[in-house]
Amino acid sequence: MLEEGFIAGNSVIHRLDPRIRSIVAGVFSIVVAVSDRFLALVPALLIALFFAFLARLPIQKVFYRLLIVNSFVFFLWLMLPFTTEGPPLFSIGPLIATKAGILSVALITLKSNTIILALMALMATMSVFTMGRALADLCVPSKIVHLIFLTYRYIHVINIEYRRLIKAVKIRGFHPGNNLHTYRTYAYLVGMLLVKSYERAERVRAAMLCRGFRGKFYDLREFELTTTDIIVMFLMLIGISGIALLQWFM
Repeated sequence: MLEEGFIAGNSVIHRLDPRIRSIVAGVFSIVVAVSDRFLALVPALLIALFFAFLARLPIQKVFYRLLIVNSFVFFLWLMLPFTTEGPPLFSIGPLIATKAGILSVALITLKSNTIILALMALMATMSVFTMGRALADLCVPSKIVHLIFLTYRYIHVINIEYRRLIKAVKIRGFHPGNNLHTYRTYAYLVGMLLVKSYERAERVRAAMLCRGFRGKFYDLREFELTTTDIIVMFLMLIGISGIALLQWFM
């Protein structure tokens, strides 16, 4: 199964009702995503860091996940400043970086890190199955909830099948290189993986129907909303409202 490195814990965030965390995470992410002013995004980053502090997230794991995200953002820093129109700021040989390009990529960097930090603190601290149940209670369409459940459950199965296919081609003497044979081999491999994934999905569906599945997962546990949950949600929403105020009314 996929690693769930932030589930273990007994912090304030861990004890919150999963539905509350889902609501706050969704509203916070939307507000940050549509914001385009540093006046609002810098406090948003501080709030996300505060969420991570409350969740007592392991610093090493947080840094590793942010490093993965920022490895993609790094390529934007290599391209956007030199491809966005606007007043030139500096040049590197024939490449001219514009102020508008640098501001755009800086906003993207700030937004992505802020949202990822908030999601790690609020959503990654619950299991995928708990998150699915919380979304179902919040009236998220059942098909989306089922897709989350089954994707998490079977993505490692597809990974095992991929490793098996890779081992099979290596046993047959395959050595990847920059040639047509390599490209054709990988194309066949991806095709076989898609076919086997489809076949597995059909078998899983048939097995579920044989066991009486009727479109709903049942769970004997029930969420319990407490006064503390409501107070914490209210305080978090006040912070998010402050971000919106800085974005649109200041």
